[in-house]
Amino acid sequence: MQFAVILFFAVVFSLSSMYYIYTYRGNIRYTCWTEYLRKGWPIFAPMNCLLYLFSNKQVKQPIIDTLSFKELDELRDNWEVIRDEALALQQQGDLETINQPGSDAYYDVGFRTFHKYGWRKFYLKWYGYTHTSAHNMCPKTTEILSRVKNINGAMFAYMPANSELTRHLDPVACSLRYHLGLQTPNSENCFINVDGQEYAWQDGKDLLFDETYLHFVKNNTEESRLILMCDFDRPVNFFGKVINSCYKILMKASLVPNTADDRSGIANKMFKTVTPMLQRSKELKKTNRKAYKRLKYTVNTLLLLIIFGVIAGVIEFFSWLFF
Repeated sequence: MQFAVILFFAVVFSLSSMYYIYTYRGNIRYTCWTEYLRKGWPIFAPMNCLLYLFSNKQVKQPIIDTLSFKELDELRDNWEVIRDEALALQQQGDLETINQPGSDAYYDVGFRTFHKYGWRKFYLKWYGYTHTSAHNMCPKTTEILSRVKNINGAMFAYMPANSELTRHLDPVACSLRYHLGLQTPNSENCFINVDGQEYAWQDGKDLLFDETYLHFVKNNTEESRLILMCDFDRPVNFFGKVINSCYKILMKASLVPNTADDRSGIANKMFKTVTPMLQRSKELKKTNRKAYKRLKYTVNTLLLLIIFGVIAGVIEFFSWLFF
């Protein structure tokens, strides 16, 4: 009986969290529930809403003042050193070769949809692990990053001229997203829009924002954009840290290698295995849309049941801890 009550409240809280995010969070709305279900990662809504509640006041907004975090001075002060190593990678062609279809780096469940836009990345560290390839190829940058507390993940991110990333959001709220301009067009026509607020990248300038708000990117110039992109630990209270510890286990599982020298997370291995099935599902979408929808909704329902179970477990834990 007790478990049934806990499960009931978990389901109610989960559905309420989804409704809050769809209806009230931020200034920019989803066009419809279909877009939210497709792009909004609703299975993470309950845990994310708890993190929003437990976050420090200074980060409860789409774009956050980077000067509030003095540890980021280390990156700002050394941006030219970081830039030089990133440019060396780019000039050697490594940003392109490691992201080719068939490579382990290509099977990136977190950024899989970006490749078709020409977006490229090179991981430097990821939730407790510094990539061996990054240590060998970018020793100065990895050493600088090791001196900055609260950096959970870091990568070089490249975007070609005349390209875009359509509006999206990141699924989990355990971190904030940090950008440091390395080689950019330095133009208002190369920008990111976060919940309706635009920011144009400039060399040596930085940005900190909550990536769980809807955002999109446009580079309407004839030059490419190269930045350092980091996951910066979300400042939260004790209860938020408990939730973050669970999220960070998930993020560690999403570890993606650059080369064969690097470790690979279980999510990367699984995604590499299921990619052929995803390709077949896309073919099914073209030939039998009804069957495709039934398959999609079945998978989404199973994912929802899993997240309900996780929420029930968290509630049970707090009940055991405090009552």
